[in-house]
Amino acid sequence: MDAKKIEELKGFVEHCKQNPSVLHTPPLAFFKNFLQSLGARIPAFGESSKDGEEYEDKKPFESKKPNVSMDDSSNDDIVESDVELDNSDVVEPDNDPPQKMGDPSAEVTEENQEAAQLSKAKAMEAIADGKFNEAIGYLTDAIMSNPKSAILYANRASIFIKLKKPNSAIRDADAALQINPDSAKGYKARGMARAILGLWEEAARDLHLASKLDFDEEIGLMLKKVEPNANKIEEHHRKYERLRKEKELRKTELKRKRRQDAEAASVLKDGEIIAIHSGSELKDKLNAASKTSRLSILYFTATWCGPCRYIAPVFTSLATKYPKAVFLKVDIDEARDAAAEWGLSSVPCFFFVKNGKEVDKVVGADKNALEQKIAELA
Repeated sequence: MDAKKIEELKGFVEHCKQNPSVLHTPPLAFFKNFLQSLGARIPAFGESSKDGEEYEDKKPFESKKPNVSMDDSSNDDIVESDVELDNSDVVEPDNDPPQKMGDPSAEVTEENQEAAQLSKAKAMEAIADGKFNEAIGYLTDAIMSNPKSAILYANRASIFIKLKKPNSAIRDADAALQINPDSAKGYKARGMARAILGLWEEAARDLHLASKLDFDEEIGLMLKKVEPNANKIEEHHRKYERLRKEKELRKTELKRKRRQDAEAASVLKDGEIIAIHSGSELKDKLNAASKTSRLSILYFTATWCGPCRYIAPVFTSLATKYPKAVFLKVDIDEARDAAAEWGLSSVPCFFFVKNGKEVDKVVGADKNALEQKIAELA
């Protein structure tokens, strides 16, 4: 690689180290994405404490790499995907020293006003001739003569926009709006400046305010460019806000389920048979199993029943084999109310219950049929 180009690259990297905010400008998006693909952490924009600060202090819409996590883990964040925006007219921020601003508390005499008008007239002539830098000088003279005029700041802001100096335009627009909060030209200039910085939502708000105060064709044309991007970003925000709320609901539901599982575990015994002594106790156990979506097998038996004595050890071994199913044993002579409620006609009898509903049953001491049903339903 050419030595000169290497030196230029070194200089560029050094510049990025001293001013990392340049990496957030649209022309360098490819380089920022390359650095992030290597695992680099790009410093975020600083928060601005007042409206109209430099571009580096503003935080425009930032898109992130697509990877929307649906994991219920509280440690996994939803990472927002890119939004396709039309940034064809976006420019790099101007970082010139702040322009001269007048003292709004200064007394303005008639002589000052006349001088300001004269300088403004010269500025208009320069603008007509396409001499924008010269016009800036005349408007600065006018502002220094009459720093209480919102229209002078708004006019200078409009020239800064023509010169592709949006930060300077925003400073002047802010000054105009501080003097006159209803300055349509102030909102218009700030909206247009924000648009060429890619601050689409802020630009749309300013341009809509300008349109309400004093609509003109230029505002309408700019809104046609700005609104599609602003609407896409707004819809993007709504989408991910909805995803975040859905994730919170899933987390809440997961916590509720874990709590229910813990409560159920305290009353249900994995791999063991639970002896039931009353109808109310049977309902409690079935409710606990239902909350955890576990299969319950109700085994109705009697001490005097020969086939029951035959199938009892089989039932015990199946409880060990299928620990996530709930095995309930009901002596019909002890828990008569439970037996009556289930309408028994003979024993042994096995009822299979899931989510509070009977899904199947086996009558008689058929161990093969019993295990087959458990395997199917557990």
